Amino acid sequence: MDESKTALTLLLFPLLLSVVVISALEMKEFTSGVGFLQRARQNDFYEWMVGMRRTIHENPELGYEEFETSKLIRRELDGLGIPYKFPVAVTGVVGIVGTGKPPFIALRADMDALAMQEKVEWEHKSKNHGKMHACGHDGHVSMLLGAARILQEHHDELKGTVLLLFQPAEEGRGGAKKMIEAGVVDEVEAICGFHLEAEAPLGVVRTRSGPIMAGSGFFDAMITGKGGHAAIPQHTIDPILAASNVIVSLQHLVSREADPLDSQVVTVAKFQGGGAFNVIPDFVTIGGSFRAFSKQSLSQLRQRIEEVIVKQASVQRCIASVSFENDKYIFFPATINSEKLHQHFSEVAGEMIGSQNVQSRQPVMGSEDFAFYSQVVPLAYYYFLGMKVNSSAPAQPAHSPYYTINEQVLPYGAALHASLAFSYLKKLESISTTTEETITVHDEF
Repeated sequence: MDESKTALTLLLFPLLLSVVVISALEMKEFTSGVGFLQRARQNDFYEWMVGMRRTIHENPELGYEEFETSKLIRRELDGLGIPYKFPVAVTGVVGIVGTGKPPFIALRADMDALAMQEKVEWEHKSKNHGKMHACGHDGHVSMLLGAARILQEHHDELKGTVLLLFQPAEEGRGGAKKMIEAGVVDEVEAICGFHLEAEAPLGVVRTRSGPIMAGSGFFDAMITGKGGHAAIPQHTIDPILAASNVIVSLQHLVSREADPLDSQVVTVAKFQGGGAFNVIPDFVTIGGSFRAFSKQSLSQLRQRIEEVIVKQASVQRCIASVSFENDKYIFFPATINSEKLHQHFSEVAGEMIGSQNVQSRQPVMGSEDFAFYSQVVPLAYYYFLGMKVNSSAPAQPAHSPYYTINEQVLPYGAALHASLAFSYLKKLESISTTTEETITVHDEF
């Protein structure tokens, strides 16, 4: 009898072993980036994200006014059983998935729209006149909620905590700075964020380590002279002439004072003065922005912009005053990507979408308030997610009234978010376990 049992066991053992191995492989696949992407592509999941994105798109709200967007986020988190903190930075929401204990990794999505009229004619066009989601933030929110759903389905496997940062006021209002001031990233050791990219193919990610987006500042100046009739300019002090000379001189800051290998930009984008063709005005206002990749270069540009405006105006007998920050616009630092997280991202994204679809991206002179997180969180990472389908039609860039989102990109963003956080915590767990085993072996000796 014992011999027959032994024979049967030996006969069945290879079959049982294969079942265990297959089950383990299936579990690994399900908790991998590929598995997360498959989950996000399932019809019910995909339609859920699309529905949220369209609802948010129909109801765009400007910075610190995202009350309905915030309400939708909280409703969905409640439905997923995810606790959260609210309000944070006026309208912000911070979801909490996992143990609630260290280590902490954060995922960020911005919520605000732009003050512009949508010109895309479709069923879900903006219902709020003069407001539009023309930068993809409606998609960002939907994808982070998608990541929240995936992570919540695996919350028992998380050996740490993922914070879901739904941030207000990215568009020049410094919402990230207010989130930081509220203490939401005090214990966070890593943070990731991304932006949709209309020019890159669907499912392709583009990024790099080091500087990826420039820091920026804004300036306003008033140049005051003495107005009078255009027929007798000798009795006036012409501020328009002075402002024109100022603008030309400002362009020399980059062409003749900046290192050609240190990318910088100075742009005058506002010129206002006078209201009649035959009257020289008393004053002119100009304004613009300046950009660079280092704190030192930004500081140098700020100093020189003020000097050039004031002194060049005085050459034309005018008086000038310059201001740099106000309640609406603040200085943004450069966005710097962690080398350590770049390696982690490349591995995770490469496994999910193929290494050929993880591409290098040149730094851009645009700014992002995600940069504030990179100044206070030890490891920060920002990347771009492509959504263009092969077409002869040119992609409409962000901040265009004709900007559209290819909703096929939503599963990619949700899965990447979830996989980056999940695998990061898994890797820390593995390192911690290995360290503990090493210490135990050492103690035995």
